[in-house]
Amino acid sequence: MTVSVATLGFPRIGLRRELKVALESYWSGKSTLADLHAAAAGLRVAHWARQKALGADILPSNDFSLYDHVLDTSALIGAVPARYDWDGETVDTDLYFAMARGAQDDPAHAGCGHAADTTAQEMTKWFDTNYHFLVPELTAGQIFRIASTKIFDEYDEAKALGYQTRPVLLGPVSYLMLAKGKAVEPLALLPALLDTYAEILARLAKQGADWVQIDEPCLVLDLDDAQRAAFERAYARLATAGPRLMLTPYFGGLGDNLDLAAELPVHGLHLDLVRAPEQLAPALDKVRPHVLLSLGIVDGRNIWRANLPDLYWRLKELAATRDLILAPSCSLLHVPVDLALETALDPEIAQWLAFATQKIEELAALAKALNEGEDAAFAAFSASRMAAVARATSPRIHDPAVAARLAALDADAARRAAPFAARREAQRRRLPLPRYPTTTIGSFPQTAEVRKARAAHIRGEIDDAAYDRYLKVETRAAIKWQEEIGLDVLVHGEFERNDMVQYFGERLAGFAFTCSGWVQSYGSRCVRPPILYGDVSRPRPMTVDWWRYAQDQTDRPVKGMLTGPVTILNWSFVRDDQPREASCRQIALAIRDEVLDLEAAGAAIVQIDEAALREGLPLRRDEWPHYLGWAVECFRIAASDVRDDTQIHTHMCYSEFNDILPAIGAMDADVISIETARSQMELLGAFASYAYPNEIGPGVYDIHSPRIPAEREMTDLLTLAGRHLPPDQIWVNPDCGLKTRKWDEVRPALVSMVAAAQRMRIREAYDA
Repeated sequence: MTVSVATLGFPRIGLRRELKVALESYWSGKSTLADLHAAAAGLRVAHWARQKALGADILPSNDFSLYDHVLDTSALIGAVPARYDWDGETVDTDLYFAMARGAQDDPAHAGCGHAADTTAQEMTKWFDTNYHFLVPELTAGQIFRIASTKIFDEYDEAKALGYQTRPVLLGPVSYLMLAKGKAVEPLALLPALLDTYAEILARLAKQGADWVQIDEPCLVLDLDDAQRAAFERAYARLATAGPRLMLTPYFGGLGDNLDLAAELPVHGLHLDLVRAPEQLAPALDKVRPHVLLSLGIVDGRNIWRANLPDLYWRLKELAATRDLILAPSCSLLHVPVDLALETALDPEIAQWLAFATQKIEELAALAKALNEGEDAAFAAFSASRMAAVARATSPRIHDPAVAARLAALDADAARRAAPFAARREAQRRRLPLPRYPTTTIGSFPQTAEVRKARAAHIRGEIDDAAYDRYLKVETRAAIKWQEEIGLDVLVHGEFERNDMVQYFGERLAGFAFTCSGWVQSYGSRCVRPPILYGDVSRPRPMTVDWWRYAQDQTDRPVKGMLTGPVTILNWSFVRDDQPREASCRQIALAIRDEVLDLEAAGAAIVQIDEAALREGLPLRRDEWPHYLGWAVECFRIAASDVRDDTQIHTHMCYSEFNDILPAIGAMDADVISIETARSQMELLGAFASYAYPNEIGPGVYDIHSPRIPAEREMTDLLTLAGRHLPPDQIWVNPDCGLKTRKWDEVRPALVSMVAAAQRMRIREAYDA
């Protein structure tokens, strides 16, 4: 029997975010399309070489993407919405980016064959991760055809370098289940889509591919009869269409779909044994002996080191009876590239961690031990065992004071003193705002100058006083400009903040940080998730001084800006030695302290962003009540001890909220702002049907696109909002923070946003 090692996907961004640099250079017109493709090819070559050198036997191709793998699939099968004026031939790079980012009279890339002023496709979260994908848009009578050669080109590219790769392809059923249909149920398009998939597989076989990794993450969801039938129909057709198929679900256990997966006529099946270790035993009973098992035994979603001796003893007997593939639980897209870059990380904490590079090394060591005996990987096993003991016994993990405070919490800690109706009256007396009050979500552009000053301060080239003066100049200018354009509720701009989670984590006990631990969020956007390794507390106020300085510059209200406990949790690499809800309650108490300090300093509005609340929702519905119960409780712990006339805002973006509206209502925020621009206010219908009682700021400016929406476009969106909500319930704001945009985009967009709100006020007065 043989044990081999496979990777299901490698981080695309490069060791030092080379993909980000190449993309943004091209988008800004500083480099050519040829330069971009050369940089991308260089990354692919480096990634294959690195994985092979680390001990991977089975390498993926087509796991690389210039923006998003779901968008790659749409391009591959020609699923291009009509608004892009596609000629029906090849989906070229600029059309691809128009689908991802929108397009608007771009002189740098004029004449690329797509509509000159076009909105981007809708974007939402990839299952329960912080990765964003582009939602496929399908119509009745959709025609599918091979419209991109990327998957074929990258297979040939690897083959020419001597690598026999296993191409990665998003499965047809998951693709359709993730899509939105216009006048059609997406799964009704399966027969037509299967024709194209069969053609793709046949072409890969002709090129020499012997296996294809076909990702079907939707197999870990609750499935209805139609969806189950779709899987059966799809693989009855595709199993003999080309290469052997490694069916690859991930992000959870198959559960009641195990029988379905085991009966599909595929040649291999991957099991996520990190999220669902309990599924191995029943899978061994149900999966046919000739089906090759891929065991996802190291965590592709988190950065904690695996316990190799424990894994060895779990798998030793099985490895003696059948061929196995060892793999990460999912693509390594979700973890940083290489721990070796972290030269400044505390050595005690560093020894507990494994990034993508180290995870492949772990798999290779375990495979070597299973193939040749435990002594063959003695050094790796010894280091793993020592790290596990060191982490379990470290005094830095637990804080008795934090435990005592949590134990003292009672039900009143998560309850506002008065109901919303009473609070609303008190808040309106304190904050006499107009109808359709305007605000932004929090951050303003982090320009090259801001980033340069921050880097210089970190390097010690400018001292604290000089850096503080610089930030005050930026903050003062932002306040003045907001006053000039007529915004009603201002923000300080967050120029001092590197990231909405990292900034707070750096000021809380229990977190560690990397220098190069970047993870792709979408496109060129990368984040460095904090490492939550121990009990959390707040040593001192984190934002009060900057809020006070900003408020001193204006008579208009300035929001206190905080990141909520659930979002800090979900956007961190979280310790796995206690339940996540325990860590979240600790963070909630720390944020509660900050809220009360802001209120004491005079803040009338405090925004506690929970952008990631929906993201953490379990994939199986029977697990929702438990998660939503503690997640909502944690937000309320953070928000509920303020006076009635202190207005609590929250913000959520790029997730589907329709099915958790009761939980959002239970959060009891006075104002919620949500992303709705790309979906044309689609979400508000659900809020209206639910009769959401509190105030809502539906986004009218898609900040994940470089497009600058016109006043008329925003007015039309507000008009759509008015079909669902009464005017006194509506706030006016962008979809999200403006950190990633440029000032020459933000300025005209916000001027138009204010004008749109004013137009709505005039219209309402005229109608009255």
